[in-house]
Amino acid sequence: MSNALALPVNLSASSFDSYLASINQLDKLSAEEERALAVRFREENDLQAARRLVVANLRFVVHIARGYVGYGLPLPDLVQEGNIGLMKAVKRYDPGVGVRLVSFAVHWIRAEIHEFVIRNWRIVKVATTKAQRKLFFNLRKSRKRLGWLSADEATNVAKDLGVKVETVYEMEGRLDSRDLAYDNPVETSDDQANFSPSAYLKTSIPDPAEAVEKSDWNQYEQQRLVDSMKQLDDRSRDILSRRWLQDKKSTLHELADQYGVSAERIRQLEQNAMNKLRAAMV
Repeated sequence: MSNALALPVNLSASSFDSYLASINQLDKLSAEEERALAVRFREENDLQAARRLVVANLRFVVHIARGYVGYGLPLPDLVQEGNIGLMKAVKRYDPGVGVRLVSFAVHWIRAEIHEFVIRNWRIVKVATTKAQRKLFFNLRKSRKRLGWLSADEATNVAKDLGVKVETVYEMEGRLDSRDLAYDNPVETSDDQANFSPSAYLKTSIPDPAEAVEKSDWNQYEQQRLVDSMKQLDDRSRDILSRRWLQDKKSTLHELADQYGVSAERIRQLEQNAMNKLRAAMV
């Protein structure tokens, strides 16, 4: 549906003032007009009716988006995301419920803007769970008034939002932190470079050369073991294989019953075979 609902002007930073001027000149819809358009779209899939519903409410999206400029993101981008939420709201709006589209669309507009802010406020995601997303916006408002939260304030915030106190403290710490470049610029001094994460963080990914060397060595060792096993007699090879190389290892008594000897004799054969392997692989 969104492809068919072209906006009055191109929404970009360079033309945003023109965009605002255009949407402020648009006529508002009466309750009867809005209901008639919603019925046409819902029952007849009339995209022109849906477009009129969207366009008539664009100024409302701008009003909501202005409340999020404190996050340092461009207002045109916030408005664009809010417009997406408005389109989703129009698609789901039921005129038979008896509420105006604006009242219904608030949730969808805010939801899209929230997602955009969380995705772009930091390089590293600051909020991932539902509780963290709720805290992200509410804690910023609280900290404007309170600064760092005291124990009682954190408890009250947790109670009001229905989350754990630990989650409040965790999100407060995330909001207070800042993104840090992994590598400092080349022109920084040696002392500054030492504080760059690249100087002290270790990667769990092995060095490619070491990985190839380790793989080659393991293959070499396996081949030596296979060649050394071939030098043993059949009984010794079978005992070692069943005692050490199988997932379900055989016991000394099981092998003793099979070969008709004592368990001690099987242990001696096993030990002799191990000594021959060590000597062959030196």
